[in-house]
Amino acid sequence: MMDNQQFAANGSCAGLGCCLAVLPLPTQTPPLTRFGAGFMPRPKRPPSTWETTTTPCSYGMVVESSRYNFSTPDLYGHEGLSGRLSRGVPVVLDFVIRSSAGTSSSCPVEGRQRPADYACVSGNSSCHNATGGGYVCRCWVHYHGNPYIANGCLDINECELRKQTDELSLRYPCSSDGICKNRVGGYDCRCKSGMKGDAIKGHCSEKFPLPAKVVVGLAAFIVVCALMVMSRQLLKFKRFYEQNGGPVLKGVKNIRIYRRKQLKQITTNYKHVIGEGHFGKVYMGTLDDKQRVAVKISIKIDKDMKKEFTDEVIIQSEMRHKNIVRLLGCCLEVDVPMLVYEYVERGSLYDVLFGLRRIDLISVDTRLGIAVGSAEGLAYMHSAVESTLRHGDVKSANILLDQNFTPKVSDFGTTRLLVRGTAEMTERVIGDLSYIDPVYMEQGVVTQKSDVYSFGVILIELITRRPAVYDNQRRYVANFVQASLDKDAGSFVDKAITSEGDIKLLEMVSEVAVECLKPNIEERLDMKQVEQRLNQIIGQSAQYCQKTNYQADLSPAPDDVALLKED
Repeated sequence: MMDNQQFAANGSCAGLGCCLAVLPLPTQTPPLTRFGAGFMPRPKRPPSTWETTTTPCSYGMVVESSRYNFSTPDLYGHEGLSGRLSRGVPVVLDFVIRSSAGTSSSCPVEGRQRPADYACVSGNSSCHNATGGGYVCRCWVHYHGNPYIANGCLDINECELRKQTDELSLRYPCSSDGICKNRVGGYDCRCKSGMKGDAIKGHCSEKFPLPAKVVVGLAAFIVVCALMVMSRQLLKFKRFYEQNGGPVLKGVKNIRIYRRKQLKQITTNYKHVIGEGHFGKVYMGTLDDKQRVAVKISIKIDKDMKKEFTDEVIIQSEMRHKNIVRLLGCCLEVDVPMLVYEYVERGSLYDVLFGLRRIDLISVDTRLGIAVGSAEGLAYMHSAVESTLRHGDVKSANILLDQNFTPKVSDFGTTRLLVRGTAEMTERVIGDLSYIDPVYMEQGVVTQKSDVYSFGVILIELITRRPAVYDNQRRYVANFVQASLDKDAGSFVDKAITSEGDIKLLEMVSEVAVECLKPNIEERLDMKQVEQRLNQIIGQSAQYCQKTNYQADLSPAPDDVALLKED
């Protein structure tokens, strides 16, 4: 139905029952206001006839004539058409909204209540009066959609639309130096970073001149390089920390894990060296509580000793004895771990006897106290843990003395934890050759009795005040042992000792030294027996409890005389 007027079908049905009618233009009178499609019943025919020649009418539609071409499948119901045109048929309608009574309507006056049949129901839409009466609804600028349904007007993504055609690009301008960013109800076009101006009008210019860019770029390059170096350093420190047993040592009591930068601060950038040898260097340091410490930096450590190092640190952390230097902490963020020990004022026994801290006169009682204290420290170490433990580098340079001449065994750099048995075969020569056990040198067998032999050499140094020296015949030890066996040890006693009672005491100490230096390790005393024998000698000294304070003489030491005697 077309406004209650019948419009006959124009055009050709091609003998297939399809009819086409042209609708009147909006300017014609009367105007078209409604459209409807109706189908008249047809006479009954045998099914074979209409199924093969004609098809009953089933649907009608309004379509833009230039946008639709008839196709045979369209005869078989709207399913065929919808399959070919899934989005429907295109049609363009020009219309206005009028009241249901047919009188002219216009947009409601702003501020007044809108009529119940007001058509512009979508947000982001507005009403526009049409020529000749009525009104139309339109989405706001930067919105598109259907303003006649709720929420029908949707935001346009101008930044995407402008990429589609040149026309849209001109409608939504944004220069190549600008950055387009969509927003609800519009879009923003701002100049790129480092530029300023109006990007919509194409007026973007550089903020910084070329020299400024060069400076900024160079600074950024330096910062990036520095960050890369720092990142690599942190990864390297982390790798060292894990390789050196950090995850294990972190949970060990009585020991502190220091950061690399902390030790640098504690030692004032490693300014004050207080010891140096084949193992590395020792630096003076001061903690926050003003306690002085000694920071030992070894030269190197074999990769296969990393696990062993962790075991040694754990053992040393458990050592709590007045005659053993206490390990306070370690730094693991370096290839070779650094160890932090308590600081001992007077330095080593070697320095006091022979070096720059030499003291001209050291009483026999002081020497006995040093011998007994050192023996107690070694005996404690030998028995402190269930597994077999030995020092491995016992010498006078590794016996430190505090202000009261109390000895403290130090330098566990070559200490090893032997999990099983009492001996270990090794091809590595450790320790000072002047003190080393000949059995170890010849057979590669290391035992706690190796420490006993080395301690025997220290006793000789305390008795004679002559530094140990090494030669292939080991004459330093051999001559002293032979003299002691011949009851002539008194001829080797330090010439500064003149009292017959003191000489007698030192001769008794020489007998203990001989017991320590026996070639057969089974015949040697153990450290506990050495401690007991020395305490017995002290018991015979009436003057042992009378301590004497001495001032250190820092003048150069006289020429040392080796304990050698031609056969």
